[in-house]
Amino acid sequence: MFLRAVARPLMAKVKQTTGIVGLDVVPNAREVLIGLYSKTLNEIKAVPEDEGYRKAVESFTTHRLKVCREEEDWENIEKKLGCGQVEELIEEAQDELKLISLMNEWKPWGVPDDYECEVIEDDAPVPKHVPLHRPPPLPTEFHKTLESLQSQSGKDTPAISSGESKA
Repeated sequence: MFLRAVARPLMAKVKQTTGIVGLDVVPNAREVLIGLYSKTLNEIKAVPEDEGYRKAVESFTTHRLKVCREEEDWENIEKKLGCGQVEELIEEAQDELKLISLMNEWKPWGVPDDYECEVIEDDAPVPKHVPLHRPPPLPTEFHKTLESLQSQSGKDTPAISSGESKA
């Protein structure tokens, strides 16, 4: 038992580089991730339980923490999670902690009782202070190109896109 505890860290594969410019190897990435995920689960408790943000963060963080606790090797953690390298996961976890503190500051889930939302019907004129979220109409050149492509093929099917092949 003692030999396993001492020899396992010595026999573990050492990552030489992440291959990502500016992202250094973290030799104790597993321990760092466990600490960050535990802190995330603790801090997300400040968000109301019924909020989707809290549910999502708790779900993926709990899963990632479980994998990190089960696996000793960084390669196995990366394979099981399938979300990038452990160093990238560390950056994501740090960013999530920052976001949690901002979300707790902003409280986007807390809409005041006296808040009035302006409802605009479909054909009603939109006031100038409200952004227009409808896309502009397609240019006439688009329709001309589409018609010429359809007439060349002799069918009403669209032309082949770059991801498809002619069979």
